[in-house]
Amino acid sequence: MKKAYIFVIITALLFGTMEVSCKIGGADLDPFQLTFLRFLIGGVILLPFAVGQMKKREVRLGVKDIVNLAAVGFVGVTVSMSLFQLSIMLCNASTVSVIICVNPFFTMVFAHFMTEEKMDRRKMIILAVAMLGIAFMLRFWDVQAGNTWAGMLLMIVAAMFFGLYTVMGKVSQQKLGPMAQTSISFLLGAGFLLILLLVTGRPVIAGTADNIPVILYTGVMVTGLGYYCFFRSIELSDATTGSFAFFLKPAIAPVIAVIVLHERILWNTVVGILLVLAASLLKIMGDRYDAYRRYQEKTKESYPDR
Repeated sequence: MKKAYIFVIITALLFGTMEVSCKIGGADLDPFQLTFLRFLIGGVILLPFAVGQMKKREVRLGVKDIVNLAAVGFVGVTVSMSLFQLSIMLCNASTVSVIICVNPFFTMVFAHFMTEEKMDRRKMIILAVAMLGIAFMLRFWDVQAGNTWAGMLLMIVAAMFFGLYTVMGKVSQQKLGPMAQTSISFLLGAGFLLILLLVTGRPVIAGTADNIPVILYTGVMVTGLGYYCFFRSIELSDATTGSFAFFLKPAIAPVIAVIVLHERILWNTVVGILLVLAASLLKIMGDRYDAYRRYQEKTKESYPDR
């Protein structure tokens, strides 16, 4: 269990640098180009572990699996992460880093319509707290310097699509395993971006020579190693423990943005972060309670006399 928490901390630290590194890289590289490169590299980094996971489960990809993974990759990488990168260039990294963390709350909404996981009073309260956190972060009544309306809208839409990506990926994840599902969907999503770059005449390789450090960091460290550590934390514990990384990220990322990019953290940012953290904590506690309740019900069915 101690190893699991080490992986959680590493995940939080790597994901906490994502927005800053992407903002630095986006200053010289096309946003779609950078997104393509980091998910191509990240997908390749995860691929050996993905193959091992599929061999262990003794599963093979069928046409239906590939189509499903392509759809998952298109929504999660081609759409969501491209919008994410665009929003980073139009907003403060500290704002984006917190807003993207509300994607699990959008996942709850999509799951209500697409799965058997329905919304209840507790989830509605959690969602309301998270939305209030977004309102304070974005400060609609007086937009903070460095943020733009276009960037804020793109960020919210990106978080929504990432929530949809999570729900869509649950089917393939159950069959292939999380590492395989993530690696293959990343590569397919990057493939769609490559087509977009070629069709629109955007750069694919141009400019990369002068930005190798940031490309390698966002691809290898943030996207590759970050997701590997995240899945390892889940394997060594459970999904709820692994989700603590996303609980820590909203507290870490703004601090890094202040140190590296010299952004300002205003009172509304602090309130927004605290509200998002509160919503995340409520969700984690609720997930643990649901897991415990399912365990009790399963135990009762197996041992009715107890």
